[in-house]
Parts: sequence; structure tokens; C-alpha cells
Amino acid sequence: MTAHLPITPTWTCGGCGADWPCQTRRRELRAEYDRAPVSLALYLAAQLVDAAQDLAHVPAGHLHHRFLGWTR
Repeated sequence: MTAHLPITPTWTCGGCGADWPCQTRRRELRAEYDRAPVSLALYLAAQLVDAAQDLAHVPAGHLHHRFLGWTR
């Protein structure tokens, strides 16, 4: 079990304090969803929707890049 889970409503990492998903969690997610990239994108899109409600002050493009931009 990872310690790098999101702390809401700030969406910071509970393991290292960085913006979630942090670099460690991204590596873990890539490994976990290695053969299911669409499932990873769907999971992160759902997290993005939740985060957008909490982080309404953050530009949508920044949130998109933070949650989905690294999955390509």
C-alpha cells in the first residue's frame, strides 16, 4: 500500500507533500496500470473532476496537465 495518496481538498501527496499525483505516485500508477493505459486515463480523469471542484482557483489547463498530461 502506498503512502502517496491525495490529501483533499488541497490535493497534496500524503507521502511527500508535493502536488498529487507526485512523481512517486505517477511511477506507481504506471506500473499498476502497465497493460491498461485507458483505465489509467479514466481513473485520473475521475480524480481530475474531483480535484477541479476543490481547486476551482487553479486554471483548468494546469489541472489537465497535472492529472492527465503525463500519461502519454
